[in-house]
Amino acid sequence: MIVTAHIDTSTAKGRKIVQELERNKNIVEIENPMPIGEDGLPEKTYSVEESFDKLWDKMEDHYGVELRKL
Repeated sequence: MIVTAHIDTSTAKGRKIVQELERNKNIVEIENPMPIGEDGLPEKTYSVEESFDKLWDKMEDHYGVELRKL
């Protein structure tokens, strides 16, 4: 039998349930589908590296100094 559940991980109880499920990887398969936008298409996601690159670029524009080299 396969059970599909939708768990709200924005709550503490939801995160605790997911953590407990993750401890049993031999019998549990967790799927994290891509978030869907209002237009019905998958939303664009960014890696940590891409996010930090954008942050450094914005800070450089704001301060006028290449902060990565300080």
